[in-house]
Amino acid sequence: AELPPARPRSHRAPRPTRATRTPLALPSGSGSGSDSGSPGFRPFALLARLVAGREPKGARATAARRLAQVCVDYPRSGRQGARRWIPSARQTLGAVLLGGFGLTALLGVAYAATGIPTNLNSFAVQQDNIYYWADGTEMARTGQVDRQAVPLSQIPEQVQWAILAAENETFYTDWGVSPQGMARAVYEMAKGEDVQGGSTITQQYVKNAYLNQQQTLSRKVSEIFIAVKLDNKLSKQQILDNYLNTSWFGRGTYGIERAAKAYYGKDVSQLNASQGAFLASLLKGAGYYDPSISAANRRRAVTRWNWILDRMVAIGKLTPQQRAAYRTFPEPIDPPRPPGLAGQVGYLEETAKAYVLAHSDISAEALDLGGYQIYTTFEKPKVNALAASVKHTLDTLRPAARAADQHVRVGAATVDTGGRIVALYGGPDYVKQGFNDSNTTTIQAGTAFTPFVYAAALSDGVQRQRGGARTPVTALTPYDGNDKVPLTTPEGPYWDRNGRIVKTANDYARSYGMISLHRALALSVNGPFLQLGMDVGLDRVRVAAERAGLLPSSMGEQVPAFSLGDSTPSAIRMADAYGTFAAGGTHTEPYSVLRVTHYGSRVDVRTPAAARAFGRPVADEVDSALTDAVRGGSAQAAAVPGVRVAGHGGTAQDDKAAWFAGYGGRLSTAVVVFRLDPKSQEPLPLTGMGGTPASAVGGPWPLDIWTRYMTSALR
Repeated sequence: AELPPARPRSHRAPRPTRATRTPLALPSGSGSGSDSGSPGFRPFALLARLVAGREPKGARATAARRLAQVCVDYPRSGRQGARRWIPSARQTLGAVLLGGFGLTALLGVAYAATGIPTNLNSFAVQQDNIYYWADGTEMARTGQVDRQAVPLSQIPEQVQWAILAAENETFYTDWGVSPQGMARAVYEMAKGEDVQGGSTITQQYVKNAYLNQQQTLSRKVSEIFIAVKLDNKLSKQQILDNYLNTSWFGRGTYGIERAAKAYYGKDVSQLNASQGAFLASLLKGAGYYDPSISAANRRRAVTRWNWILDRMVAIGKLTPQQRAAYRTFPEPIDPPRPPGLAGQVGYLEETAKAYVLAHSDISAEALDLGGYQIYTTFEKPKVNALAASVKHTLDTLRPAARAADQHVRVGAATVDTGGRIVALYGGPDYVKQGFNDSNTTTIQAGTAFTPFVYAAALSDGVQRQRGGARTPVTALTPYDGNDKVPLTTPEGPYWDRNGRIVKTANDYARSYGMISLHRALALSVNGPFLQLGMDVGLDRVRVAAERAGLLPSSMGEQVPAFSLGDSTPSAIRMADAYGTFAAGGTHTEPYSVLRVTHYGSRVDVRTPAAARAFGRPVADEVDSALTDAVRGGSAQAAAVPGVRVAGHGGTAQDDKAAWFAGYGGRLSTAVVVFRLDPKSQEPLPLTGMGGTPASAVGGPWPLDIWTRYMTSALR
């Protein structure tokens, strides 16, 4: 056939420009099977052009849509059965590459956008914490930042390595972050936990100096990026120097120099590896490792101290011979007592601080930095009246003339029926005696515990035969009130470990014959309640006491003596538990803080809510019996003119403590008097104290303190 004549060159179609040409042929049809083999369609090339921005705006949407049709063709068209659900190699690889590229791009942008802050968190502008009385007037100021920087050259090398062994032994070889730590943080986040753990020393310094202590993902990411940049900018020695001079070690101290002073009374240059290992343990959380706080803290501190020294040996920074010289835990000195906390104020501040830390998201480190305004529940007139009443009673003792008058301690507390702690007596002076006796949990409650046995019986009844039905108990239910009555269980007599039948024991061996439970409580007859506890079941008595407000950790051994108070509640908890009967059976956990602000902004602090502990009839009957104890029973001396009051005394086993707990109006107060050996910290008997006869049981002191104080407080 004859060929058509060639067109002149000038008539040819113009060559497409970059702006007008179609960059990629998109063949018709769908399905990854046919498209994947189309010579005109190359998904990865198209993806690269889209990411690089080389596709014209008009073609981008069409190209992206076509790319999605091919790469996200799922379930796969053109396939049958299970094969429709199996991604192609191209789809799998595309997803991996796209995800990896996106993540890399995201991290790159975030890294580039994150800069090292120009200003450190300024310790100089931090304020004191201010504590206020319940009426809003200022009570105390605490929490000054205690920090003094020292050059790294003044910190012994073994002390440096004790901290590095504990926190980041690869510090000198890593690049500012720990991949393992980051993986652990991501894993914890995936489980819904707080983002935490795995931080290098560089990251910890960044968090302390530039950021905050919040455990959030955004803060963690910023911390990582800044740490990497800081590691490239500063030398390792500079970072370690800054870290050791800004870290929090507890007791209000920032920096290792002040920590050395606070815990060992010396400069950091005088510390050895053993002392350095203890200070290193505090970086994990001084609230958990400062031995002055609790015995549990000391156990944790000793365990971690040993571990740190062993790690130093493992990484070659301490020889086995040097390690062998450190077998005795380097006990730190007692924390200093700020002079502004003299008298009762220190005990009040300590109680409020503990409540804030336990019932808010404020950390001990943040609280030490200051700037908080803490409004407490404490009423100054009542605190002063309670202290004056205790002093009046203690002034009658003659410790110089009588050994039995020495080492006397008093703990007392007033809690209203809504749970507010309005007054405390923790000791003669917080600066001289730091331990708060109103919160001690080492002294037995004695027979002041019997109202909880009565409440359990009224609530749950008794069971005198194994497998038998429980029998209701009323105020008029009779019990044998004689002395030395054999104790019985549903199985028969109760035998002690020596093979003897246990018998009841009343004060002064007095017998009362058959007596109602109401009258037995009013007259404080021990025997019926010892047997009643066995009939109710000691486990049920324990539950009733805990519902009233006593802590499970203070409960004694569940043996017959449990009903007569082998538990060791604090005066605060005893006052709160008696207040449950005053409130008609409604219990509110004791609290000491009304609200907290930080630089004027409200901070959330959890306040307890009231809960039903006992039915109203049960609470009213216990209240009636405790009222009769004051009107004509064992506590007649507690009467307050013009006010209906109720209460009960208590004597601990072997006469090692005397109690009185009671209430009037909305105020419930508990007072405990005991003696404590200053060396062993073991309770001593009160026998002969105040010149009382050796045959006397308990003593008049807690009742005397209670009556004088409540007469003033209820006025």
